[in-house]
Amino acid sequence: MWLERIAALLLALAATAFGAEYSLELKPENTNIVWTLNDALHTVHGTFKLASGGMNFDPATGKASGRLVIDVTSGQSGSAARDKRMHANVLESKKFPEAFFTPDRIEGQIEIPGSSDVKVHGVFTIHGASHELMMDAKTRATADSVTADLTFVVPYVEWKMKDPSNFLLKVNKKVDFAVTVTGALTRH
Repeated sequence: MWLERIAALLLALAATAFGAEYSLELKPENTNIVWTLNDALHTVHGTFKLASGGMNFDPATGKASGRLVIDVTSGQSGSAARDKRMHANVLESKKFPEAFFTPDRIEGQIEIPGSSDVKVHGVFTIHGASHELMMDAKTRATADSVTADLTFVVPYVEWKMKDPSNFLLKVNKKVDFAVTVTGALTRH
């Protein structure tokens, strides 16, 4: 009986030492969301702001959960006229003021501490519809923080948002995103 208890205690200690779940708390002031849209004449760069975000993950299994909320109404491109059209006609940000990313898994191993190249899979909800999305992520972790550079593409026309192209201006049907986040890391 006492041998079984010692074995159970050793197993519990080993699980704590070798496997751990983490929580990552993200703050808007430590997040930079940049988008790029190409057209035939030039490239448009813009930004969005993070409203809130948090993520839980287990490096051993790759399981992830949480929610990152983007303030769609914060979208800017550097041109007031273009932003007005973007919000009214493409994003319909009065009707859909937020977009959400809900991660469900991480492919690859996040080294804590260390640097890693992984993929973050989840569901991105924008313009009232949910879409499967995979992000490439380069992470740099310490014992208490993670910085990640994420890239992904939003095929906005395929996702039923209006194409702003006209007979004079032809724009790409996909928007490239680059996101840099730094968050507080807590081990459970």
